[in-house]
Amino acid sequence: MALIQTAFIWVAYAVAVGLVALIAAIFTYIYQTPRDRSALVSTVTIITLTSLLATVLLLPVDIALVSSTTSKLGAKKDWATPKTVHNILLTLKIVYYALYSLDAVLCLLVIPFTYFLYEEYDDVEAEEGTQTFSKRFMGALKYTLIFLALVVILFLVGFFVPVAKNRAGHEFDLDYFKRLLAENHGERALTFALGLLISLGTLLYILYTAAGIALLPISFIKSAPSISAPQLHESTATALEQNRERQRQIEGRNAGREGGMPPKDQRELEALVREERTLVRRERLAAEAQGEGKSFIVRAWTKVCAIFRPLKLIGGILLLLLSIILWVSMLITGIDKAKNSICKEHCGYILGSINVFQPINWVFVQASRVFPIDYVLMSLLVLFFFSSSVAGIASIGIRFLWVKLFEIRKGHTSPQAMLVVTVMLTLIMLAINYSIAMMVAPQYATYGAQTFCTNAPKHGGDQPNCTNLPDLIKPCSELSKDHISRDICTPTVVSTFLNRVTFNFPFFGGLAFWAQFVFLGVFLIVFLLSLFRTPKLNQSQLDEDAEADEEEGLLASTGRRFGATWQDIRGKAKKPSGGAAGQGITGDDSRTEEE
Repeated sequence: MALIQTAFIWVAYAVAVGLVALIAAIFTYIYQTPRDRSALVSTVTIITLTSLLATVLLLPVDIALVSSTTSKLGAKKDWATPKTVHNILLTLKIVYYALYSLDAVLCLLVIPFTYFLYEEYDDVEAEEGTQTFSKRFMGALKYTLIFLALVVILFLVGFFVPVAKNRAGHEFDLDYFKRLLAENHGERALTFALGLLISLGTLLYILYTAAGIALLPISFIKSAPSISAPQLHESTATALEQNRERQRQIEGRNAGREGGMPPKDQRELEALVREERTLVRRERLAAEAQGEGKSFIVRAWTKVCAIFRPLKLIGGILLLLLSIILWVSMLITGIDKAKNSICKEHCGYILGSINVFQPINWVFVQASRVFPIDYVLMSLLVLFFFSSSVAGIASIGIRFLWVKLFEIRKGHTSPQAMLVVTVMLTLIMLAINYSIAMMVAPQYATYGAQTFCTNAPKHGGDQPNCTNLPDLIKPCSELSKDHISRDICTPTVVSTFLNRVTFNFPFFGGLAFWAQFVFLGVFLIVFLLSLFRTPKLNQSQLDEDAEADEEEGLLASTGRRFGATWQDIRGKAKKPSGGAAGQGITGDDSRTEEE
């Protein structure tokens, strides 16, 4: 029975990892620009995002495995011998160490190498044959060695830096705190590196994730003023007809005039030509949005999206409620820790037990009694944090102070920006891992639904019996001094990892804890501002997108001479558009050639 239950938990985790891999692939495909799509960049991005999401989603597996060793009566199950429990914890530690190490290697070495390898590519030298792959590889490796040196220095510092061992006070005599002390140098180095990466991720987390959690639900509720594709097509066609009629009037009025067209009419005609070019592009976008020239599946999907558009409002309201409940839950935990932590800043504000009702933690503790309900809820929560982080990065952009370095938009994100975003998301997800385990659901993340029976057994070595004594069944806690709880309660591996970071290096714990209040403050400010800000339809952005699409079409016609057409890249031929739009494009192109 135990083997079947353990196998079921790991199978559920494997299915979840497969789903997040699919989500990572869809995210990469949607955001990366088709014109500069790189197979290497896409592969590295998908692997990295899958790894970091798999790291966070290991939390409910950890909780389910340790919780499965105890019964509802607060006693160890017959099969849960010390050796069996040790093997379960060892397996979890190996998986955690492997995932955390993989995240660090991808973030600090693989992604920088991929970035420099892509930057080393030169179109001119590649066409002339003067640039080889080995030359690009060595150039990228040269710059990546700098990051390798930083990684080595990071682990050396963690290897030799002293931990805070000299603790005074009776609270540090508890067995739970004694187990948190890092005894070997290798574990100390990994603990220090993890603490540093979490601290760096926290700085990004309080800006991008806080803003994203506030903006994502509001964006669903208060979407930009919606102009349907038929309305946009009709209004654009009308404006285009008026534009061309005005051009004909000017040209007819000045036909045969001696000395040519007056400067005033010439300027007006040039402005009308530029406006016509913009209207033609906008009309083509509206036609494509209606599904013209698209397959039956695309047209059907467009209709389905239009039908279910009202559900977007309902989804936005539900996400808004979730955001508010998250904010309240984190505030309750933060105040509880600041007031009732037994060791305060000396151990990163570890809280022995929750003293105030916390809704999110209560939901997860109750759901953990029946696996995989809590796993589904945790997966949805992690995806919400991830989507909010992406929304925050897309809204704010990648900036250095007030200078925007990269813009993150669907279908218009460069490969370099994708790699930078992946690094940011890796660091942010490490901070989210801390936040979920320590602030959102601390009791659930530490012991799950584990309880222990305080009724002492009559004979040594026997299990305590609380069959008819429900009042003697207590929830497991770090502060329990009863030796019975030490034998029955098993803390999760992830909580031990994170508490070890904050306990051995209190600076990291204090920074991560107080940053949560900054996170709550940023969320509140952005949320209030977004309530009173009216979104606007960015038609200039639509025109820029249409212009970029037109440039890609021109590149395609030029590429036919070299046998590498844009249709080959897209994998399908583009059907010629008819009607006014097609005539407008032809007229626009002819004017461009005449100019």
